[in-house]
Amino acid sequence: MTINENFLKLKAGYLFPEIARRVNNWTEANPDKTGDLIRCGIGDVTEPLPQAVRDAMKTAVDEQGVAETFHGYGPEQGYGFLRDAIIENQFAGLNISADEVFVSDGSKCDTGNILDIFGPGNKIAITDPVYPVYVDTNVMAGNTGEADENGAYDGLVYLPCTADNQFTPAIPEEKVDLIYLCYPNNPTGTTATKEQLQAWVDYAKENGSIILFDAAYEAFIQDPAIPHSIFEIEGAHDCAIEFRSFSKNGGFTGVRCGYTVIPKSLTVTSSTGEEVSLHALWNRRQSTKFNGASYPVQRGAAAVFSPEGKAQVSALIEHYMGNAALLLKTCQEIGLKTFGGENAPYVWVQCPEGVDSWGMFDKMLEEAQVVITPGSGFGAAGEGYFRISSFNTRENVEEVCRRLTALA
Repeated sequence: MTINENFLKLKAGYLFPEIARRVNNWTEANPDKTGDLIRCGIGDVTEPLPQAVRDAMKTAVDEQGVAETFHGYGPEQGYGFLRDAIIENQFAGLNISADEVFVSDGSKCDTGNILDIFGPGNKIAITDPVYPVYVDTNVMAGNTGEADENGAYDGLVYLPCTADNQFTPAIPEEKVDLIYLCYPNNPTGTTATKEQLQAWVDYAKENGSIILFDAAYEAFIQDPAIPHSIFEIEGAHDCAIEFRSFSKNGGFTGVRCGYTVIPKSLTVTSSTGEEVSLHALWNRRQSTKFNGASYPVQRGAAAVFSPEGKAQVSALIEHYMGNAALLLKTCQEIGLKTFGGENAPYVWVQCPEGVDSWGMFDKMLEEAQVVITPGSGFGAAGEGYFRISSFNTRENVEEVCRRLTALA
């Protein structure tokens, strides 16, 4: 018997399970303090699903109890009512059609599964720090060598994002095939201008590259000048795939629904010189490996775009961005250098002098009973920073701010 030995290259634990392990060890050692613990680490939402979503899902469940309205297997690409709603509300005027939208059980899954349609030997560029899924799924797929002592994998092209460059990655000097971009960014909370994204699109078209654009946090953008979609950029339809999610804006982290947009005009050249449609390849992949998100979930997702759903989602975003503003203000008041938090639900904070990322994690856990995310877990360039999530109740965030002030 053989196994996929690429899994053996992975570091000891995926970032968030490792955080959970450390927190569990702490709670077992401090049972009298567990009631005071506030989690601002993993980006999981805390507020209830919008009423419009719940009502739509309840109706859909009732439909499943009547033969005339029962739904079994649905389209692997997603129901038409949801794909149409996505186009009308998210991509109107951007030359995207409903059949270029593929509904799934979450963008995290899609950003990993997309590698199924790309072969071995591609040169892959990622920003550093970066959402760990991009790196780990490439390791699993055999697209990297071993990791060095800093956790950087041979075979990946790392694009450092630091305070010196305002966490804006430089265009690669070499030719790469796949480029992972996430805006608003996880973990730094920073954004990209139209001019910056245009430079990436121009580079991709010139070099025959594909941009994998993760827009999971686009709903949190407050500045009207910042693009929500890569397809707002001229030429992107010929070089980009976009991933979207209902998890953060609609609170679907436990319900699971997202979607991927692949224009039909997006093609690559095979080893035989044939022009191959990535849309067709992904459609074939989904039809083979995926049976579609459930009918009640898709009805709930469509309700996000109803008048009531839009108002309720807007209130959720206002709540979380209000939390981000409080966290940002407090960190700045106690003298910490900050990034993000204005167009994204994450605040990226530079550690105090002499404290590294995991040291800050331990300090916050042990002295303030607050769980944050160490920046080094997102890559070598994340060392010396930590991420605070604004996904929490207002009461908890206000208490975190008090504890941060007391800790300073």
